[in-house]
Amino acid sequence: MPIYEYACADCGHRFEELIFADEHPLCPKCESAGAEKQLSTFSAMGSPQPELGPGPGPCGTCGDPQGPGACSM
Repeated sequence: MPIYEYACADCGHRFEELIFADEHPLCPKCESAGAEKQLSTFSAMGSPQPELGPGPGPCGTCGDPQGPGACSM
């Protein structure tokens, strides 16, 4: 059973609820049935990525031997 985030359309209270199938939760603050499912953010745990340095400078600073505008950057 997933946990969803909701916002009450009547009182604005935001809450999370464990929901099964097509259940619709009541707002725990005002008991309204007007709770609307919200888009929620998530995070993923993983190995840290190395810091990337700054990108190439303006045209002509990459050192392409054919001159400014010749590189593919």
